[in-house]
Amino acid sequence: MNEDLKPLLQDWPYDAGEIKVRKITGVDGKEKIQMRIDLGVLQMETRGRPDGQRPFGYESYYDYQLARLEQHTQDHGISEGFALSFEECSQLRQESLQYYYRYLSFFYLADYAGVYRDTERNLQLFDFVHTYAAEEEDRYLLEQYRPYVVMMNTRAKAYQRLNEQHAEEAVDIIIEGINRIKTFFENIGQSRLAEECNEMSLLRQMAEEILRTVPRDPVRDLREEMNAAVAREDYERAAALRDEIRSMEESARSS
Repeated sequence: MNEDLKPLLQDWPYDAGEIKVRKITGVDGKEKIQMRIDLGVLQMETRGRPDGQRPFGYESYYDYQLARLEQHTQDHGISEGFALSFEECSQLRQESLQYYYRYLSFFYLADYAGVYRDTERNLQLFDFVHTYAAEEEDRYLLEQYRPYVVMMNTRAKAYQRLNEQHAEEAVDIIIEGINRIKTFFENIGQSRLAEECNEMSLLRQMAEEILRTVPRDPVRDLREEMNAAVAREDYERAAALRDEIRSMEESARSS
């Protein structure tokens, strides 16, 4: 067998301005994902750890560390005293990179459930490392990527709702994602960076595009205005809005 990959790479050329991803069926009969990169092709499993490995018999190295934490808590009654070494944090970071390549591939394949699953998993891993890393530097190395992962997580969840014809719910999800990123910057004392954040801008643009193409529910808008009136104790205005909502709902039922 000729092991030279050149014919494969020539048939699927790399383009620096384009992310190229495809699904194939492996020799084991299972579906795989391939991503074309400058030095060749990445091939990933669609389930479990992307490289197909099972560290210490677990689905992932992160799952192995979760099991260690659980055992420590059972043995000592508390999680205090559990810590991740420099090497362990390094392995967790490397594993999170594998999931990054896969959820990026899922996104370009419009597999939003896959994107959501893998981004949610990486965000949980970030929280785990931030909580248990022994060294302060290790606690913060992954945090620089949190806005991006939250953005991808939010887009995936919103696209799922859009595909199910729930545009307003998709906008609510995007607003929640924007607030998560904003809170992140506030928590690290960098509130001003939120407005300069590309991830925030992209989510705002996505919400605006949805709102331009999908008409808003007028009753919902009135409910939001009524809630705002109650919050500022303008009960007369709130009552008027309530009556208007009732009138619109009755008209809709009779039509």
